[in-house]
Amino acid sequence: MAPQILIDLREITADSGYCSQRNLTYLRDNNIKSYIKLQTHEKMKKKAYKEDIGKHYNMKKVVNEDEIYYICHAGKKLSHTKTEKSMRNGFLQEFHVYKCDNCTACPHKEKCLWKYDPEKHYEKNKVMKVNEVWERLKLESHTNILSDRGILNRQIRSIQTEGYFGNIKANEDFTSFNHRSEEKVYKEFLLNAVGKNIMKYHKFITGKLKEFTGKSESLAA
Repeated sequence: MAPQILIDLREITADSGYCSQRNLTYLRDNNIKSYIKLQTHEKMKKKAYKEDIGKHYNMKKVVNEDEIYYICHAGKKLSHTKTEKSMRNGFLQEFHVYKCDNCTACPHKEKCLWKYDPEKHYEKNKVMKVNEVWERLKLESHTNILSDRGILNRQIRSIQTEGYFGNIKANEDFTSFNHRSEEKVYKEFLLNAVGKNIMKYHKFITGKLKEFTGKSESLAA
């Protein structure tokens, strides 16, 4: 009896190249759970990332009923001053601008302000833009990939996807297409993928390939 294979169409796993606000917004609006790694996933593990006092994610965020503001490393308040909108490739993004009223003589300006020049920027105040929607979407996706389900999904993707491309390129010498035009290239790769899936399914039902259950003791972050 052939094993039952379940595919959850309400979730998606992909590498960081697909992590954009447009993509995560589409997944959210269509109730599809995102297991997409952030482009800053590896940087977030490093000490320099966590200790960059000039970034909003290393500041304290205060949310009140009538006001949202940030507290910087020096304990000063960065108030919301305005909202800016930007259209990029047909996608609208919204940025909230926060500003400190007085950074004069602050001892942390060199680390806090971008390309700080003591002579030119002595009276310059801290200003930062935060895309609140984008930050929420990234946080949700990042939380998902660190869950047990997310870790398993990434393990499976590495085996099924990365291994597949490595196999057809290295073992089958499939490094270029034999046809031109988008339609013909699509059909050529589709035939290759179908053949691969049939061979893999045959190994699965004959017991030569075992079901992948993931790591049981140490989970990769």
